Amino acid sequence: MTEELPERESMEFDVVIVGAGPAGLAAAIRLKQIDEALSVVVLEKGAEVGAHILSGAVVDPSGIDKLLPGWREEEGHPFKTPVTRDQFLLLGPAGSISLPNFLMPPLMSNHGNYVVSLGNVCRWLAEKAEALGVEIYPGFAAAEVLYDESGAVRGVATGDMGVERDGSHGPNFTRGMELLGKYVLIGEGVRGSLAKQIIDKYRLDADREPQKYGIGLKELWQVKPENHRPGLVQHSFGWPLDGKTGGGSFLYHLEDNQVAVGFVVHLNYKNPYLYPFEEFQRFKTHQAIAPTFEGAKRLSYGARAISEGGYQSVPKLSFPGGALIGCSAGLVNVPRIKGSHNAVHSGILAAERLAEALAAGRSNDEVAEIEADWRGSIIGKDLKRVRNVKPLWSKFGTFVGIALGGFDMWMNSIFGLSLFGTVKHGKTDAEALEPASRHKPIDYPKPDGVLTFDRLSSVFLSNTNHEEDQPCHLKVRDMALQKRSELEVYAGPSTRYCPAGVYEWVEKEGEQTFVINAQNCVHCKTCDIKDPNQNIVWTPPQGGEGPVYPNM
Repeated sequence: MTEELPERESMEFDVVIVGAGPAGLAAAIRLKQIDEALSVVVLEKGAEVGAHILSGAVVDPSGIDKLLPGWREEEGHPFKTPVTRDQFLLLGPAGSISLPNFLMPPLMSNHGNYVVSLGNVCRWLAEKAEALGVEIYPGFAAAEVLYDESGAVRGVATGDMGVERDGSHGPNFTRGMELLGKYVLIGEGVRGSLAKQIIDKYRLDADREPQKYGIGLKELWQVKPENHRPGLVQHSFGWPLDGKTGGGSFLYHLEDNQVAVGFVVHLNYKNPYLYPFEEFQRFKTHQAIAPTFEGAKRLSYGARAISEGGYQSVPKLSFPGGALIGCSAGLVNVPRIKGSHNAVHSGILAAERLAEALAAGRSNDEVAEIEADWRGSIIGKDLKRVRNVKPLWSKFGTFVGIALGGFDMWMNSIFGLSLFGTVKHGKTDAEALEPASRHKPIDYPKPDGVLTFDRLSSVFLSNTNHEEDQPCHLKVRDMALQKRSELEVYAGPSTRYCPAGVYEWVEKEGEQTFVINAQNCVHCKTCDIKDPNQNIVWTPPQGGEGPVYPNM
């Protein structure tokens, strides 16, 4: 017999916002700036605001300037390190070439930007939001979309708590809460579980190119004072990746002798033996990179998927009852490696249009003005001029593709047009993976425990934690397919693309068995994106579980 569930309690608001990232918090702040009487709630799946936020990050402050003019005069803001120098490196196995800054299109300059912890930016924005009367509920993952009789979104429900591994209700079982709104904004970040459902239900991606992604891995280090260059922003591409595999890397020098080092691999790679985590570790050994970390201490580690489809992959933003904002919409400027400024701008735009609709007495309808306005806004202009960089890179490889992308950015900067038109992406990242028979395994060096590390010691630094006696939040639709295809055709790429060692193929009683170490998950969503059969589905775990990123 199915256990009968008690009814959920519910709370009603003018606007419900899912996700306390830059987009969600900007929307909440702007709504209250327009009308302090509006009731606004923000749900955050992390244990605290900022806990699940991971980004480079060099922030273009244009969004913050619009949202909070005068913030520079305030004490306590997190923008402590202005960019002082841009450096672009092409890495080869035996050396590096520094590319002159004058070759770079003006939009690539970081003059006026800041090296920051985006998690700390979100904590600061949360304080601003709460001071205006916004209710923020950390530790509550939105697990279900609620619809009204007409099929419009009317709210979300948080996940039930105290469910045992076998699905039964434990002694501490409590039902989730319904948060009902006249409008709902979805700002879950990249590949959000609710955003996926909404995009599918309303076919928001019809007539759009497939969304593209990268996996970004990051470490935060405390370096020796003599190796610290506050405000230095260093980007590189090339080695250790081959010319057919897209990706790049960064070193950002923050305050307090801290350096953020990161590595991005485009998830449209073909070779199932590629191991993004190990490529990251190899990168740090390059002679142009390693000296920075001599005598240094590693403080934190984390990983996150990045949306890379850009202008032609952004789904329709508005839907009946709400809108997508921030990285749920895929607003990252790929060559600039920046998305937080567009996230803030999208939150502001959505808030202003919702406030107008609410003032007119509307509710739970489609605020189509959000979709109508974004391409002509600062967001659309930012993304349109770089729209061909990623697809050109994918089609022509690193060296020719980057040259063509740079030419295209210059044409857009000078003449406002592209000779290429709008280049299509084509395949999804899952479809790009090729059978193992077409490739050779890659031999990666063993970690030294000083500059290079293994995954499990790295995951420890992410502070990730999941209650083991709960249903696995990583769902495999068809376990037989996983063995027949993921293992036997593709040689088990999940054991390599996951940056947290969640997946293993283990021999048990003479059979290969798929083991899921869900407690290691850092919520990067790579498995949901890259599995060649789309057979793995990421869902939110109970409570505020997952990583707790300090200063990331």
